[in-house]
Amino acid sequence: MKEALSGFKEFVVRGNAIDLAVGVVIGGAFGAVVNSLVDNFISPLIAMFFGKPNFDNALILVINNAEFKFGAIVTTIITLLLTAAALYFFIVLPLNKLHERRKEGVEPEPEAPAEDVLLLQEIRDLLKTRNV
Repeated sequence: MKEALSGFKEFVVRGNAIDLAVGVVIGGAFGAVVNSLVDNFISPLIAMFFGKPNFDNALILVINNAEFKFGAIVTTIITLLLTAAALYFFIVLPLNKLHERRKEGVEPEPEAPAEDVLLLQEIRDLLKTRNV
């Protein structure tokens, strides 16, 4: 029993579990931002161009009392595309630009010389000390 509790403690304290928990919480909060973006920006944008915020009741085919709501599918596809575009242009693109600006001031580290070059330099230094 002690081993199990010790293993559980190690699992919880390990960075992966904590990173996962933080990711889930941030993902939930980010989901709220995306929903707000859809409800308060994308749906009114659709309504501005088409008169309604969605096509749910626009394209319905009824066969033997079975309703096929193609309008709902169109609404979902348009919402997906507009949400992806809004996320890209309002979140991803600005963050990428910010990352590039931060990176501009940082010099890349020089590459370490190859092993054979290091060996030749060591031989050269030994020869210099012998000839003195």
